[in-house]
Amino acid sequence: MQDDKALFDIFRHPQTIRALSHKIHQEALKLSQPLKIMEVCGGHTHTIMKYGLKQLLPQMIEFIHGPGCPVCIMPKERIDQAIALARMSDTILLTLGDMIRVPGSQSSLVQERANGYDIRPLYSPMDALKIARENPTKNVIFFAIGFETTTPMTAAVILRADQENLHNLYFHINHVLVPPAVCAIMDDSQNRIDAFIGPSHVSVITGSQIYEPIAKRYGTPVVVSGFEPVDVMEGILKIIGQKNENRSEVEVQYSRAVTQGGNHKAQAMIDETMSVRENFRWRGLGDIAHSALRLRDEYAHFDAEVVFSQVLSYEPIDDHKLCICGSILKGLAKPIECTVFGTACTPNSPLGSCMVSSEGSCNAYYRYGSAL
Repeated sequence: MQDDKALFDIFRHPQTIRALSHKIHQEALKLSQPLKIMEVCGGHTHTIMKYGLKQLLPQMIEFIHGPGCPVCIMPKERIDQAIALARMSDTILLTLGDMIRVPGSQSSLVQERANGYDIRPLYSPMDALKIARENPTKNVIFFAIGFETTTPMTAAVILRADQENLHNLYFHINHVLVPPAVCAIMDDSQNRIDAFIGPSHVSVITGSQIYEPIAKRYGTPVVVSGFEPVDVMEGILKIIGQKNENRSEVEVQYSRAVTQGGNHKAQAMIDETMSVRENFRWRGLGDIAHSALRLRDEYAHFDAEVVFSQVLSYEPIDDHKLCICGSILKGLAKPIECTVFGTACTPNSPLGSCMVSSEGSCNAYYRYGSAL
């Protein structure tokens, strides 16, 4: 435990952070214009806000908050599908983290749970196997969410369920992919992004190689950084260095965990169980081709979208008319520009998904507003 504390102290050391701040200020003087950096992952947003990093940087550096929060990008119709499945008789619906609180069109999973339906948040996807074994007469449905980070865990559960021949465990797959979403944002004529802080945990699985086409196609530096304050500051310094040297490359600051090729075993499990969907609708971003995964046909007997198709609707449902999560996820607006931020929309009574999630940018602004 003492060693863990010492490790954290290294990456949160005030003198190190101040030294990096001084170096960033020096290097930023060489920039020819303001620098707009999108931190793709909500974890980076919270680090920037929680530790007041913005106040340690030159005013010409602006952060744009990206769509890298799996809860935030889940469209209402997919949440309504989860609710429809949970309302079926003899059913236990499982999901992860904040997903249970995200509002659908008329309700949320937490409201349905209060109404008496058996809806359970999981601490580990592997718990789905235990619940299915203990409830052989129930349909146990795992509403699986996440970017490339959590996808291998779902794949491992699918393979184990297949090995055990569990006939009552099903999967509603909502795993999404980072690169297509980033490309969709960059292809928007309104985009104003100069560089990216790449998500670290995603990159542990995929490797940094997935960002190379983005850096080449759009001429934007991508630096994969860890989540600690020193990590983020070092990542920003690397981005400024690339801009000053007129380079657009993929660099890895988080080298203690990320390689170029990533985790090949995890990738193999994903490839064995899932394939890329033709299309997936992202909350706030709309339809993005080839941006999500589905179960392969050979695992269709586990696929809740196939087995229970009769209760599912795919009709697109718009967000609340006062909610600007879509613009926030695209980097076109800040949470404080929303007219209902902190009033009608709070973590306890969210109108939009960006306020619900512990990784959401609205949630970060609400928690750490004094750091603005």
